[in-house]
Amino acid sequence: MMTLHPKVIDLTLGRVERLLAAVGNPERRLPPVIHIAGTNGKGSTQAMIRAGLEAGGDRVHAYTSPHLARFHERIRLAGELISEPALTALLDECVTANGPGDITFFEITTVAAFLAFSRTPADWTLLEVGLGGRLDATNVVDSPKLCIITPVSLDHQAFLGDTVAAIAGEKAGIIKRGVPVIIGPQTDEGLAVIEAKAARMRAPVLAYGQHWHVSEDRGRLIFQDENGLVDLPLPNLPGPHQIQNAGAALAALRFLGRDEAACEAAVSNAFWPARMQRLRHGPLVDSAPKVELWLDGGHNPAGAQAVAATLARMPPRETHLICGMLNTKDVVGYMTPLAPMVTRLHAVSIPGEKNTLAAETTRDAALAAGLNAKAATSVTEALAEIANKTPDARVLICGSLYLAGTILRENG
Repeated sequence: MMTLHPKVIDLTLGRVERLLAAVGNPERRLPPVIHIAGTNGKGSTQAMIRAGLEAGGDRVHAYTSPHLARFHERIRLAGELISEPALTALLDECVTANGPGDITFFEITTVAAFLAFSRTPADWTLLEVGLGGRLDATNVVDSPKLCIITPVSLDHQAFLGDTVAAIAGEKAGIIKRGVPVIIGPQTDEGLAVIEAKAARMRAPVLAYGQHWHVSEDRGRLIFQDENGLVDLPLPNLPGPHQIQNAGAALAALRFLGRDEAACEAAVSNAFWPARMQRLRHGPLVDSAPKVELWLDGGHNPAGAQAVAATLARMPPRETHLICGMLNTKDVVGYMTPLAPMVTRLHAVSIPGEKNTLAAETTRDAALAAGLNAKAATSVTEALAEIANKTPDARVLICGSLYLAGTILRENG
């Protein structure tokens, strides 16, 4: 599959539609679909919706990307990760059906997921957009049950546009005629674009700040919509930004008629790796037993702001970053919100990733953002140096989902 072309990101629906037709259009035989787009929060929102639905006994398919440790994470069949034999057979089937035609890695794996979902009984299908929305390979379902757009901010500007309004237009491309759309917190310009598209498509809107509200009050999550108020525990996923992600998930569950028990399960049972995940076991943890070790895969300025807000609410502790980033990201923009929160940043290259920034380049960007920074040859070396000087430090490994995936694999 790594020989497939085109290699680069090339947003279009033509290739995926051709392959779907060749395998019998499985996208037309999926359990009811909830389609989720947005810049940040898609995965966490999906995880909370799944937890809420499964708490009521529903079987839920889920598609997400990218994977972290194993490719199988992308395809969850009726609650379980797809097996190796099933995945191998599906990919072989798709490669054969595609023949010599051009197809991207993401497109062919999306078709494989749709085949799996269409052949396995379930009550729901949760689809997370890969990139953008309008031309994303997941955007081939004509009549989803519900669409959700989480907060939109600047990211992937080379493909989606260089303003929030332009990017919001791409995300709003998942809105279908007459299908309700839940809209998470947005900038004014982003909201205007999304609401305008919904109006053109006559899609009912359930927007944050208008049709539903969510907030934290005295250590509890308070959600309110036209059906009333729900008082819940705070999300088990760390960080104040998870309040708004929970809000979108709760709005979805309430739209689907789920009860308060499902809402509580959504915020209490969801798990989503590499989003301010505390690492408590494994070789890395054992190498620095007194260090409080965290992992986060956020990689854009909005993601960094969420991390900074999370760190600000933690008990005071000397905090260090071990950071590796891709050369496609706004590195200084990512570093700037974190600068006031940390003592020092150790920059690393991402192992095995051709688009990684060199550690020295990441270090220089950190210095430009006002951080005390140095380069390191590896995460292991950086952690050992931090632990040697400050054994009880807080250390956050961050900057890229690809780096997070490497850590999850190696820390097993």
